[in-house]
Amino acid sequence: MSCKAKIAVLVSGGGTNLQALINAQNKGIIESGEIKLVISNNSNAYALERAKKAGIDTAVVLKKDFASQLEFEEKIIEKLSEYNIDLIVLAGFMSILSESFTSRYSNRIINVHPSLIPSFCGKGFYGLKVHEEALKKGVKVTGATVHFVNEIPDGGKIILQKAVNIREDDTPETLQKRVMRLAEWKILPAAVEQVSKRIIG
Repeated sequence: MSCKAKIAVLVSGGGTNLQALINAQNKGIIESGEIKLVISNNSNAYALERAKKAGIDTAVVLKKDFASQLEFEEKIIEKLSEYNIDLIVLAGFMSILSESFTSRYSNRIINVHPSLIPSFCGKGFYGLKVHEEALKKGVKVTGATVHFVNEIPDGGKIILQKAVNIREDDTPETLQKRVMRLAEWKILPAAVEQVSKRIIG
């Protein structure tokens, strides 16, 4: 049996990027790693259903159950340690992680962001807001970026990027869907494979 990197995916919502990872794993696009755990900071996240359907273990860690960010993160670390996780993927995880957390997993946490970093990124830029700002600015090309996570929001080293053209009639919603389909769902699995390969190498 080949050795695979053990992956945890951290989610907060619908889990479309998680689904893209599960599909890529089933198709053999991700072959150097395996999703072992899905952690959500939202007990109603549909991503948890997606994980269960795929037979992946889940855990819910709610920030309101803890007195501090540190305790919240310690609980996540406890779960990650339980499964001997090698790689953490943030897939729509709506909670900024502290420097003590990110430095503990240096070059082991990756995130997908719905723009071509350094454009439309950093604190406050997430979800639909990213696409609203891109349209407001009138840029002709946007896309997605997968990067390592450090203490600066969207500040870690870039792993992969993919460009997506903006159409005249785009709304933030249509643009968000197209960036997901044409960029996020392609480069996130590719980056997971690339980093997993390096970890087990």
